[in-house]
Amino acid sequence: MVQIPNTPAPASPAPTRSVPTSADVARLAGVSRATVSYVLNNAGAVRISEPTRRRVREAARELGYVPHAAARSLRAGHSRTVLMPAPAFPVGPLYSQFINDLQSSLARLDYTVVQYGTVGLHDDEAALAWAELRPVAVLVPGSGLGPRGVEVLKRSGARAVVTLGPEPVEGAHALLMDHDVVGHSAGAHLFDRGSRRIGVIVPREPGLEAFSAPRLAGVRAALRGTDATVTELPLAHDEGAAARLAARWPDLGLDAVFTYNDEYAMLLMRALQDAGIRIPEDTAVIGADNLMLGRLLRPRLTTVHLELPPGRELAELVDRAVCDPAAAPESHKVLGASVIHRDST
Repeated sequence: MVQIPNTPAPASPAPTRSVPTSADVARLAGVSRATVSYVLNNAGAVRISEPTRRRVREAARELGYVPHAAARSLRAGHSRTVLMPAPAFPVGPLYSQFINDLQSSLARLDYTVVQYGTVGLHDDEAALAWAELRPVAVLVPGSGLGPRGVEVLKRSGARAVVTLGPEPVEGAHALLMDHDVVGHSAGAHLFDRGSRRIGVIVPREPGLEAFSAPRLAGVRAALRGTDATVTELPLAHDEGAAARLAARWPDLGLDAVFTYNDEYAMLLMRALQDAGIRIPEDTAVIGADNLMLGRLLRPRLTTVHLELPPGRELAELVDRAVCDPAAAPESHKVLGASVIHRDST
């Protein structure tokens, strides 16, 4: 007789824990499901006592209940999601702080901010991908979105499309951020300090053209009609590239340089000093963005301070547009500039 070895029976799968519902919260808090909805959706039109609100929130926290965003969107007729495509360009501390402030302000207005990766997507193709998520508003940094893309987003249910760039887009609200004012401020400052042979750093990093080109144009505009000259200086954000540029510096004959921003200023200043170029005696240097690192450099860096509106104002623009989608698009200039003079010029 063949004996069959005893094999243990397969273990039963662990029971799946059910997802808590608003009905569970209502039972635990001793209130109706409607009351739970009013409290957790922050409905201000319904008067509910603070003890009841506290009881509902504590019950939701104890059960781990989270409102279903899709269901809430169906009830409201639109979502509370604001989509922010991730910038296709390298972002620095100043831009990151600006975006964080805007996100926090939108959250206080009960919007959920979602960042969307844009790798491989361009123009109207990107708008089709964003539209699939059915956001109530889209904030588009940089250029690339056209009128057709705006129309695609609006047809998918977006009540507000807001662009952050140098030019308005038909059908969208525009926060105009033209960086020529940054270059103009830098060029005018250097000219007023006596510089006449001025170099302008133009980053080689892809994606920065939208900022570097208008900053260069701003310097040219500030010096137009004067005896000053402007020399364009392409530069990668790399120590070797900076050292090679510094080695050519005596042949360039420059008495000043606008370095695009403070990070490039730090890179170039170190290379120039290593090559024996004195700052500001041989070459004056001015950056932009007013980062803390500029105050730590020696000599302390003269910089262009960028003046951006608080996130609260921009969040209120989004909220107005969502509440009144038929309103005519607004355009606001949101970028100012002023020079902070220190030891490097």
